[in-house]
Amino acid sequence: MSTNQPVPATPAGGRGAPDARQLRTILITVSIALMAVIASVTGLNVAQTHMAVEFGASQSTVLWIINIYTLALAALLLPLGALGDRLGRKPMLIAGLSVFGIATVVAGLAPTAEVMLAARVASGIGAAMIMPITLAVITSTFPEEQRSKAIGVWTGIAGGGGILGMFLSALLVDVADWHWLFVLPAVLALVALAITLKSVPNSRETSAHRFDTVGALVSIIAVVGLIFVLQEGPERGWTAPETLISLTVGLIATIGFVAWELHRRDTSLLDVGLFRERGLSGGSITLLVVFGVQAGIGVVLFPFFQAVLGWSGLLSTVAMLPMALAMMMASGLAPKLAAGIGARSTMVVGIALAGVGMALMALFVSVSGGYLSVLPGLLAMGVGMGLSMTPSTEAITGSLPREKQGVASALNDVTREFGTALGVALLGALVSAGYRNAIDDKLHGIPQSSADTAREGVANAVKVAGTTGPHAPDVLHAAQQSFVDGWQQAMWAGAVIMGALFIYIALRGPKNTPPAVADETDPAEAVSAG
Repeated sequence: MSTNQPVPATPAGGRGAPDARQLRTILITVSIALMAVIASVTGLNVAQTHMAVEFGASQSTVLWIINIYTLALAALLLPLGALGDRLGRKPMLIAGLSVFGIATVVAGLAPTAEVMLAARVASGIGAAMIMPITLAVITSTFPEEQRSKAIGVWTGIAGGGGILGMFLSALLVDVADWHWLFVLPAVLALVALAITLKSVPNSRETSAHRFDTVGALVSIIAVVGLIFVLQEGPERGWTAPETLISLTVGLIATIGFVAWELHRRDTSLLDVGLFRERGLSGGSITLLVVFGVQAGIGVVLFPFFQAVLGWSGLLSTVAMLPMALAMMMASGLAPKLAAGIGARSTMVVGIALAGVGMALMALFVSVSGGYLSVLPGLLAMGVGMGLSMTPSTEAITGSLPREKQGVASALNDVTREFGTALGVALLGALVSAGYRNAIDDKLHGIPQSSADTAREGVANAVKVAGTTGPHAPDVLHAAQQSFVDGWQQAMWAGAVIMGALFIYIALRGPKNTPPAVADETDPAEAVSAG
């Protein structure tokens, strides 16, 4: 049986296919639920100092509070997505929104760092129940001629929602209190839950085989091991014992998972043999790279805005919005372009634009040029990422059969999480290495202790400059210029990676068959337009 078949609508109660109004409500609901999950990924980044002071916590503990959510989310996506296929997607979405909402409220009221950590773990579990189901509901409910545009809306929120969430979080921190960061995702979860109970249809897989418990457990170990390495490696050191142990466990579990799934074949959690298909492999690799580059850009941009340009956290987040908005608009336009020139050609155009954006930033970024020196590159990257994400997501979901849409959606999400962690680790390391190499020759005559602090990073250099007396302008100039040098090194590396992806997708990307043209009552188009 071919696994690349259309996914028909499967409404609850046997009432027939949902009409345009119902489909629009479904899309709004899953979009709100997805936004709640995405906002919680990035929101706490703007409150690190506040948490450290209030809880008396170390920087390591604060980072764990932030990262434990993503770790739990990534580890449980595949097993919970598969369970949603079996138990019913609506019940899983309801349960996930309930767990997520309660845990978010607890986190907002947490009196200690320990309670906060526990609440963030619970939030991650709830998010892992929500995120794959939101996409699976779209692919199992929307008819073929409307599915592509609905996926475009979903990918736009998944791609740009994090930046929008960070902007709202920074605004709340500036005008209110950091505890209010949890109000937004809690309210979004409550609204999504209320509409889900009333309007979202149920669909489920009917399987004669037992759930692949072994595969689920091994996949959790593999993801935890590898994500831990990417999150903690830069902080603990890539050769630290815990990093090497985690890497070893992650790799062994990954190999074991592949071997077990090949052994299970038709009863597997994930048919890894499907990666031979162009759609699944090409879509997965594209999302891995695109989300990695996006996350890495965020790591580079905020120090540039804050330490080099001297902007506040809120203004720095506002400066990211043009890329997010361009990404979201391009995600909505991608289905129309794919209908005209094909999915692979659309992906190639998007990847090329993203690569050009990185090259533009590498060429023109400067201390004196400020924000305008990077804005054209940001816009090009936003459009390119948006164009490449939607057909990539559809290629992944279209490669697995209807009864496995929760797994397909989870695989799509796991790929994004791995890409994000990998991009932060890789581009962050390149910027740091480039900064240290560049600043070493620019600190002659600076007191040794101050020079050592300046070598740790641009933010450290800006902080210590005030203690160096007449050397302060020299320290600031050296740090800012060295950061730009490291930036250029990272951007050129990203452009090369995008170039390699361009060649791969052009030669081995999904088949260039355009999807069906949406009808006049397309609910996804109505949502993206209004």
